[in-house]
Amino acid sequence: MTDTTDRTATDPSARAAELAALFPALHAPQYWAWGRYDARFSTELPPDGLVTNIHLVGFADGGVVLCRDDRDHWFLPGGTRERDETVADCLRRELTEEAGARLLGEPAWLGAHRCRTDDPTPYRPWQPHPEKAWLWGWAEVALDSAPTNPSDGEQVVEVRALPAAAAQRLLVDSHEAWWGELVGLAVELRRRAGLG
Repeated sequence: MTDTTDRTATDPSARAAELAALFPALHAPQYWAWGRYDARFSTELPPDGLVTNIHLVGFADGGVVLCRDDRDHWFLPGGTRERDETVADCLRRELTEEAGARLLGEPAWLGAHRCRTDDPTPYRPWQPHPEKAWLWGWAEVALDSAPTNPSDGEQVVEVRALPAAAAQRLLVDSHEAWWGELVGLAVELRRRAGLG
């Protein structure tokens, strides 16, 4: 007997359609006013050269890792890739800077927001323009040091591992509804991997 779960395990387009139906706000077209970006999430991974930002749903101590900055803003750790930095190096650096966290294994990639802006210049001179991608992943992490808080980044004042539902509420309080669904997608894919 073949059911939907069996088909989505072997057919990437069926899997993408199933996840889009489960997380409609995440997969809906978005406009990010702060950067004048039209953005669209997809579970299809972008080419490495388009990835400018990497963020992680980190799982530690039975919860989802969130950071709070000095503006009382909750967010998932991650950030902007530096010139010639690999995705893996960026992720490790951002976890240390913002969460005092380290990876306990390889990240699993959830997908990416493909973005297009009408700004005349890129955010940083070496970034692709006018198209770029924000890569999202999940991984098991250890919270075993304080955030390094470099002077040119967010100043993190608190890091917590919260139950997924509580993390989703805090993110939705600070952001759009799709942030909660992003955590929901990570929880679901982690469960399917036999870890949740």
